[in-house]
Amino acid sequence: MELTSKVLALEPTSQVLGKEPIVSFAILLVVILVIPVMFERLRLPGLVGLVFSGLVLGPSGWHLFQSDSAMINLLSDIGLIYLLFVAGLEVDLEQFRKRKSRAFGFASLTFSVPLIVGTLLGLILGYGWTTSILIGSLFASYTLLAYPIITRLGVVNNEAVTVTIGATIFTDIGAVLILGVCVAIARNQAFSLAGLLTLSGWLTIYSVAVVAGFDWAGKEFFRRSGDDEGNKFLFVLLSVFLAAVGAQLIGVDKIVGAFLVGLAVNEAVGEGPVKEKVVFIGSVLFIPIFFVDLGLLINLPAFLNNLNALKLTLLIIVGLIASKLIAALLAKLVYCYNWREMLTMWSLSLPQVSTTLAATLIGYRAGLLSSEILHSVIVLMLVTSTLGPFITARIAVGLASSPAADPPPTTLPDRDVPETDSALTIVVPVYNPQTQQYLIEMAALLARQSKGKIVPLAIATAAAHMDAPQLEASLERSERLLTKATAQSRVLGLAAQSVLRIDDAFAQGISRAAREQKASLIVMGWGKRTGLRALLFGNVVDGVLWAAHCPVAVTRLVESPKKIQRILVPVENLTAPILQPVQFAQMLAQANQSHITVLNVCDRRTSSSKIAWRRSHLSLLISKLALPNAPEIQIIAHENVAQAILQAARLYDLVVLPFIRNRTSPGGLAISDVTTELARQLTCSIVMLGEPQRTQTNVAISETANSITSAV
Repeated sequence: MELTSKVLALEPTSQVLGKEPIVSFAILLVVILVIPVMFERLRLPGLVGLVFSGLVLGPSGWHLFQSDSAMINLLSDIGLIYLLFVAGLEVDLEQFRKRKSRAFGFASLTFSVPLIVGTLLGLILGYGWTTSILIGSLFASYTLLAYPIITRLGVVNNEAVTVTIGATIFTDIGAVLILGVCVAIARNQAFSLAGLLTLSGWLTIYSVAVVAGFDWAGKEFFRRSGDDEGNKFLFVLLSVFLAAVGAQLIGVDKIVGAFLVGLAVNEAVGEGPVKEKVVFIGSVLFIPIFFVDLGLLINLPAFLNNLNALKLTLLIIVGLIASKLIAALLAKLVYCYNWREMLTMWSLSLPQVSTTLAATLIGYRAGLLSSEILHSVIVLMLVTSTLGPFITARIAVGLASSPAADPPPTTLPDRDVPETDSALTIVVPVYNPQTQQYLIEMAALLARQSKGKIVPLAIATAAAHMDAPQLEASLERSERLLTKATAQSRVLGLAAQSVLRIDDAFAQGISRAAREQKASLIVMGWGKRTGLRALLFGNVVDGVLWAAHCPVAVTRLVESPKKIQRILVPVENLTAPILQPVQFAQMLAQANQSHITVLNVCDRRTSSSKIAWRRSHLSLLISKLALPNAPEIQIIAHENVAQAILQAARLYDLVVLPFIRNRTSPGGLAISDVTTELARQLTCSIVMLGEPQRTQTNVAISETANSITSAV
């Protein structure tokens, strides 16, 4: 009796906790923080973990959340609006302009072919015209989840890749507008041809008014607001929700307005702190809740026990994959791309995430799409978001950048030119007394080769008042570090021009001071990449790599740089961006009379003729540097790139790795799996060389790509 009374007493408490919004919100925050990281360690997209969490915590699992929860529905609706807004905000207009005609051509193919296939599939399965067309539109758009991969491989400037990126502006707009019309028709059962024409007219007027009006208003407001980031942030949010309300007033869904206003303020927001804040709020809170809410709608037992639903899922997956392949094949025939470029276009256009999921949920709520289609599209998202990047990582390695788009081979001055304008100015941030000696030695070796100078830099973090004790202590510590750095430079036979700066943050202070000093290179120590703060907001190294105007050498030195005799430079792809790490290694080798080896790892199944071609092509690229001592070139066939490099690195004192700057979150950087594994297991010294922002073309997505995957 006593045990039964305790159980009965616990049940109301559990029910109360389940209904308490604060408890639900706390659980959601734990899910958002922990689950995506766990799934990414399993090499699965983080959004898969969020949907899975909704499934486990919802009616099909532990019943902690209900799909009709007012709090979750509100946050999910905001996440849905945010998802489409970010999709519009991240459309890369610059990439579209580069290949406007071909981007429109491929967009027409990759939109119309899947649209026709999806529509026919819906009609064959017995759905009406409106539902069938909506199913087709779900196939038409795509999300560039693999953009971090092609950025890391250095093939963003390949024409086929640029065309695929640019085509997203058409596919997303088309899919969103078709959704708006289909939902409006579904809500008005007595819809006629005159009503359709009227809706189309209002939709056209509305679209032009939003895109043109908010574009003008955004540029004017940003120009008049100066540096007030808070007001700019609020203006962007207000624009999103005003456009969403306007869309509902003309009878279309709110996400149409959210997407269009994202396009409208795209150029006004640009790539700055306002965009970081806007995307950050959505990607770490509202958008993840949307994916969790999507998982709540899954009825797994009913889906698995429904043979027709499983057949429908298979047909949808096969139909999408086949239609995207046909579209890429047609683009190959029309524009004379090679097979590797065609397969890359296909794999890039496979993932169905942001627009597709948003349109599916809206269609489901409007009664146009059944629960079977909802489940099928969720499975489609899981399959394509995993398959697309997997194929891209293996196919895009052999792509070549378009000749006209290749960046200059290097941004470092010629080490043999003694003129002052070509001499290196190396900024060395000093903070850790234990690593300062080796950093100064590294900078001195490089500066001596170009008859340049080193600038030791110390950052004292600002306080609210300039006479605050904390600031005084920070200034005293910084002055001690700079005095020590100046003395170390003098011992090395090189004069140093130390700089003490007061700034709000270390990363901002370093990047700003480097710009003021017209730095050619920043040499800094290894930052902590673990822990909660580094996970959510990135570390100082991340911030400097993202913001700096010049190359950044991030070093982990286990011995004095003067003792380095053998240097290994692994290169992942055979394109021009590999030249800067090679030149950096050459400058250091010239100072120490060291030996350099450039290593490329290819697939174990690569034929001897292809290995010979890779060696010849790599030699040709390196010859552009006109180095006095040509480095040794090694090509290794191995099934695991990281393991091959680790084995080779046992004979070397230093490994120089390229560091491609690509955001995965506001404050974080996307590092390839190979680089991450090498950094963790290498026992010798490491230099990761980050390319300057101006040598890259920043595209779009991903924060929708990664904002939806890693950034959440």
